Formats: sequence, structure tokens, C-alpha cells
Amino acid sequence: MIALVLCLSVLTNCSNKPPGIDRKALVARHTIIHQSKDALSPLTVGNGTFAFTADITGMQSFPDHYEQGIPLGTLSDWGWNSFPNQGDYTFDDVTRRYWTGQDSVPYLYQYEGEGSQRQQSATKWLRENPHRLHLGLVGLEIQLLDGNVVALDALEDVHQELDLWTGEMKSSFSVEGVPVEVTTVAHQEKDAVAFRIASSLLEEGRLRMRLRFPYGHPDKFSSGYDLGQPDRHSTTLIPLDAQSCRFQRALDDITYYTSLQWSGTASIETSALHDYYLVPTGEDEIELAVLFSQAEADDLLPDFSAVQSSSREQWPRFWESGAAVDFSECTDPIAFELERRVVLSQYLTRLQCTGPYPPQETGLTMNSWHGKFHLEMHWWHALHFILWNRTDLIEEQLDYYHTIFDKARQTAQWQGYDGVRWPKMIAPDGAESPSTIGTFLIWQQPHIIYFSELLWQNDYQRDRLAEKYQDLVFATADFMASYARWDSTDQRYVLGPPLIPAQERFAPETTENAAFELAYWDFGLRTAQKWRERAGLAPDEKWQQVIDHLSPLPVKNDLYLFTEDATDSYINRDYLSDHPMVLGMMGFLPPSAYVNFEFLESSYDVIRSVWQWETIWGWDVPLAAMTATFLNRPHEAVDILLMDTPKNTYLVNGHNYQHAELPLYLPGNGGILSAVSLMCTYKNSEGNNGFPQNGHWKVQYENMNNWVSY
Repeated sequence: MIALVLCLSVLTNCSNKPPGIDRKALVARHTIIHQSKDALSPLTVGNGTFAFTADITGMQSFPDHYEQGIPLGTLSDWGWNSFPNQGDYTFDDVTRRYWTGQDSVPYLYQYEGEGSQRQQSATKWLRENPHRLHLGLVGLEIQLLDGNVVALDALEDVHQELDLWTGEMKSSFSVEGVPVEVTTVAHQEKDAVAFRIASSLLEEGRLRMRLRFPYGHPDKFSSGYDLGQPDRHSTTLIPLDAQSCRFQRALDDITYYTSLQWSGTASIETSALHDYYLVPTGEDEIELAVLFSQAEADDLLPDFSAVQSSSREQWPRFWESGAAVDFSECTDPIAFELERRVVLSQYLTRLQCTGPYPPQETGLTMNSWHGKFHLEMHWWHALHFILWNRTDLIEEQLDYYHTIFDKARQTAQWQGYDGVRWPKMIAPDGAESPSTIGTFLIWQQPHIIYFSELLWQNDYQRDRLAEKYQDLVFATADFMASYARWDSTDQRYVLGPPLIPAQERFAPETTENAAFELAYWDFGLRTAQKWRERAGLAPDEKWQQVIDHLSPLPVKNDLYLFTEDATDSYINRDYLSDHPMVLGMMGFLPPSAYVNFEFLESSYDVIRSVWQWETIWGWDVPLAAMTATFLNRPHEAVDILLMDTPKNTYLVNGHNYQHAELPLYLPGNGGILSAVSLMCTYKNSEGNNGFPQNGHWKVQYENMNNWVSY
């Protein structure tokens, strides 16, 4: 009888359990549909290591127009190139020493507009190389009845949809009344994109596909391609059979291959170096698949059907995995927009940010900082995958810390420190780039400890966590303890100088004890000691000494100063801009005894009222929303996430716009996913989560991991 009662109880509980989220309906609500030729509205398909960004035609037919907004990229994680180092430049050419206490430490400095000509030339080459390479433009060329090539303005009846559930893009338009339909998909395991093109213009011989191969582009912010250097690279056409061919590409230090496979009868023609046409004959539909690869592939090229099947199989698996958040039962009018940003951010970060390397801030769409990635941004790019229970998508990326471990150790030794000093602006080789800012940042150092601890606390494969990350945690803590400088006068450990904090408004020569960095040091070292305890090891004496004698957080008038030497933090307008990073002491970081709740709350209130919010970056919005959540101010958290400020703009394609040079910014997308995750799982003293309890925010979520805690 007892067993029967228990069974009935279980059945009753199950029947009362709310149904799971209808994930397909959730995603379908935000299918992107638009009729815009706006240069900021291209759409992207991809697989995490490769992405193809298309204009309103579903291909890359009008790249010049989109250069004015978001460029039409074809980028991969493996496609990197270096210009010839004709000056034999080395890091010795850009080394400058900075005083720290009674000694000096070497740093890689960005000589720009100062120093010798060699120092400036070396700086330029070392920052630009290696750079991410645009692999090739694949577009349409259409002739008007008068023989002229159609311009973008001549396209009529434009319509484009991106089915997020399957990763399939459909584009339609007409030319002189003749319709054209294009379907675009990306393979999820190969770096391939495929198209189905249907139009009677094909039969008429007025529509053909165009493939252009560029040289690398040196600019800091760029499309990644330069079509004006034809003599600096080579393209060799290799026929394969009647329906396929391959191009061998050679640029400076990289050789790669582009393979084409098509349906029906067509021929390859060329009229200029690196400029080719696929010219179909006799049919009103053609399918084309384009595969980019580092090696000359011997296996069968995927056709359109294979690429489409891969996309249709893998994207639903992604959406059905991990966590989900549903705002459909919310009655607040801003809830739908928040849900749109959350859904599109998942799509964009899945296809842009899940390769073997930390992504650049513009992912696989365009080059920013020459295509290099910023390791201090890795928290914003990667953390949400763990929180959303999709760690498998970035586990290989976390292994990158092992890849550059030896180089990070060499940097620490070169500067006289223990352990490993993680770099800032890097390419796959892990070599630091000279900078007036980046080399002085330290807030990327504890990230790998944070990642590792979050995985541990959420029970992610604990049996092998120690094996994978323990050495990284310990070596990172060794550097952190070594970097902290003993102040014999005040009997305490201090951070810097030289130091530039996450709020990049302070001079490296004079900055000491940035508040957020102190709090992160405390978190990192205490967490590393936990890892020693779990391994059955005694606490590290040096780490503990720094923990016990770390400088207190700088305070004035019950407000946390941004840095100890910035005693005018809240009245100096120069300091009330950029990242309001002091808020990260409780938001980015979990609450701790090291941070006084009342002081942080007072600091938050003043920052909300006096900050120059037009100067922030995309991730500063979720940063502040996370702080509001821990302060138990859910209404403010929601208001902050939808703040009306230029760099909190989310375009029709889901990208977080910053400014003309940086029209997309993936740390903003990652940040909003982390903030919403915290708001879902946060519980205040009354058991309420981080959304307003006013009856208008009935948010349903499932399978979300918890925030890290001390």
C-alpha cells in the first residue's frame, strides 16, 4: 500500500509539472524576416569554425555596398596569413621597461607616432600579423536586358528569411520583373556553404555565379579582404570533372584550397586574375557547393543536398540541447524584444564563437584588431555556454590555455614572475601584440580559474576536471601571487603599477590597486586554494600570504574608488566613462565577504546617475544588470538590459552595434546570455528570481546551470 501511495504521489507530481518549453515555437517566433538593402542587415550561416555572411541576394553579390556597414565575410578559424617580415622585426624592437617597486619590468609597447622608425615599423608588423584572411567572395552577377550588370538599387521585391531552427536562409528578389530565388546553407562539420538558385535568368544566360579571391587586408577594422593586390598572391584552377573543380590559393605563408561542385551543365570562365565565373547553360535552376579547406581534400565534395541535410539535422540538435528561456507569458511590452535578443544571441554565438580558439570580438564576420582575439573578452564569449549547459561546445576552446601554456610561462619568466601570464591580443600562436593598453591589463589572468570552478560547481565531468585544469589553475595562481607586490611600509600586497585596469581610463605608470582587479585576485587565489584542498594538498603558503595581506578595497565616502589613486573617482568626468567595472565586484563576481554590500550598493546608485552611458561597450549593459540582480533590484536589471543607449543597439540580424568601425560586437551577445542566466537562477531571501515580481514577468526556463559562488 505504501508503495502504491508513493507511485500515485509521483504520478500526481508529474501531472502537475508544467510542460517543457516548446523550443521550436520559441525559436520560430524570431525567424528573421526583412526586406532591407541596409548595409547593416546581412545575415550569416556557419558552424562555429566557419561562417559565410550574405547580402540581400543570399550570396556576396554587392560587397562594396556592405563595406559601409557589416562586411560580407567568409572567415574560418584556420585561415590566417602573415605579410612578409621584410624588416626581420622581433619583440626586442618594441620592448620598453616600466618601474614596479624597486625594479623594472619589460613590456611590449606600441610605438605609434613616437619612437624610432624601426620601432614604429616593428609595431605595425607585429600588430598586423598574423591576420585573419577572407577566403573568397561568392556572389551573383546578373545582366540587364541592355547588357549592363545589375546594381543593387535595381533589385526589386527583395525578401529574405533566416530560419534559425534549421540555419537555412531563403532570399528572393526580381530583376526587370524576373524573379530569382536563392537558398543558402552551411555544412555543420565541413567549412562549406551551398546554394540553390532558381530563375529563368539562368536559361537566358543573364545570371552567373562569381568567385573572387582576395589578398589579406592590413587595417585594424576591415572586411579581411583586399581585391587591389592581384600580383601578391596566386590562384590555380584545377579541373576535377564535368561538375567540379578546385582552386589552389597561395598567399605569403598560407596555401589553401577552394573546391566547387555544381549540378547540371556549366563551365568555368575567367576575365582577370583571381576572378572566376561559373556559367550555367540550359536550365532554370542550379545547385552549387563551395568547400574551403587547408588541405587538398581527396574525399567527395559535398553537394547542396548534403550541406542542407547537415544544417537541418544539426541546428535543431543545438536548440534542443542545454537551457532555454521562454518569455511568451510575460505581459510587459519589452519582454518580446528581450526574448528576441536572447534567441538571436544564441544563434550568433553558436555559429561565430565555438571553434578551437577564443573568438575575435567580431567573430567570423569581419576583422577587428586585425582578426586577433582578446583573452580578457573570453569570459564574455564563453561563460554563457557553461551557464546554458552547453559546455561541450567550448570545451575544446578552453584547451587553448594548454596550447599557449609554455608561451605564457615564458612571458612570466621574462618579466620575473612565477607561473603563467596569460596574454591579451593574440592569434592562434599565442604571441602577444605590442600595445599601449593591452599588455598592461591583468583581468584576464583569473578567467581560467573562474571557468574551471564554474564547471566544478555544476558537476561537469568532475572525474576529469582536475586532470584537465588543475595545472592551469595552479600556474595561474602562482603568477597572481607573484605579481602582487609587497608594500613594506603599509605591510600589504598591492597590484601595480604598471597596471591598466579593465576600465581603461588610467595611466599604467601610476595606477595602483584597481578595485575590480583586487576583488578578482581575492576570488582567484581563494578558489585556487580550494583546488589544492580537493587534490588533498596543503594550502599554498605564498598564495595564502597574499590573500591574508591583500590591500583592502579602496573606499572614500562609503563609495568604492575605481583605483586607489583615483580619489576623485566620482567627480572627475574622465573617470565616469568606459567600463563601470567597479560594479563587477558583485555581478561579474559572486558576492563575497571581501566586498561590502552597502558600499557597493551606494556605488551602484551613484554610477547609475552620473555615468556617461554613451561611452560604454556592449557588455557593460549586462555587467550592470548582473549587479542589479545581486542587489535584488529586478526592475532595474530589466530596465538596464533594454537601456536606450547607442551601444546597446541590437540590429535586425541580432548583432550588437557599437559604432561605424565596429558594427557588431559579440561580447554584448554573450553578456546578455550570461545576465539572463543569472536572472533566471538567482534566488533572493524570499525565493524570488531576478525578474520583477509584478505579475508581468512570468519567465519560464529549464536546464540552466547555477552561477559560481565563493
